[in-house]
Amino acid sequence: GGVPELASRDHVRRLVPLVRTALAEAGSTAADIDGIAYTAGPGLIGALLTGAALARSLAYAWSVPAVDVHHLEGHLLAPLLEPDPPAFPHVALLVSGGHTMLVEVRGIGDYQVLGETRDDAAGEAFDKTASLLGLAYPGGPALSRLAQSGDPKRFAFPRPMIASDGLDFSFSGLKTAALQCVRRHAPDDRLRADVAASFQAAVVDVLAAKCLRALEETGMTRLVVAGGVGANAALRERLQREAAGAGAAVFFPPPRLCTDNGAMIAFAAALR
Repeated sequence: GGVPELASRDHVRRLVPLVRTALAEAGSTAADIDGIAYTAGPGLIGALLTGAALARSLAYAWSVPAVDVHHLEGHLLAPLLEPDPPAFPHVALLVSGGHTMLVEVRGIGDYQVLGETRDDAAGEAFDKTASLLGLAYPGGPALSRLAQSGDPKRFAFPRPMIASDGLDFSFSGLKTAALQCVRRHAPDDRLRADVAASFQAAVVDVLAAKCLRALEETGMTRLVVAGGVGANAALRERLQREAAGAGAAVFFPPPRLCTDNGAMIAFAAALR
């Protein structure tokens, strides 16, 4: 829902006050800073340029390094901030509003994409289906809350590519199925809850099946889940149960580190 030009102007207004506030709350000064990390993409180009310009300007003024970090690498490394971080190598499911992919993580900067979505990301499908049901943005968490009161078996939504070879994903057909379902029925609270539950069950089924297949194909016993959809309670419960059954361990960052945040970017840069 972001308007690029408005987002960029908002960044210009807020970034310097934000930096000042962060330093004050941390009881720090410029002399305490060893380096500055910034997100180099992907994202809205105007917003990225604003952040990069401030980061590199401060680094120049303070005579410290400026480190550009790929947004997705930040998500991949966020679970390492936990007290019991996963060891390398491991399989990571990166599932967010813009991306859904399985990655073999061999070490810092050593990543191999095993599979990715061919169209919509899981988080995007969550948000658009939530909007279809009249839920507020961000739609993913709202849809998950609504799904708790629904019947996940009422609607037999498709599980796209769940039985196909390989580790790629597709969620556009599932999103369309939800749209057609709502159009066929008179929308009421019961229907909305059942659609939400049935939709979430379909997404979780696909993600869980592909994760288990990735562990089997790579022979690894550690699965990391990162990105905004990684905060989904139904997905967490399902992966923990099925990974344990397969003799694997699953690692999640805390929900506050699943969504986009500055800590993961700073941490990725610190590791470099």
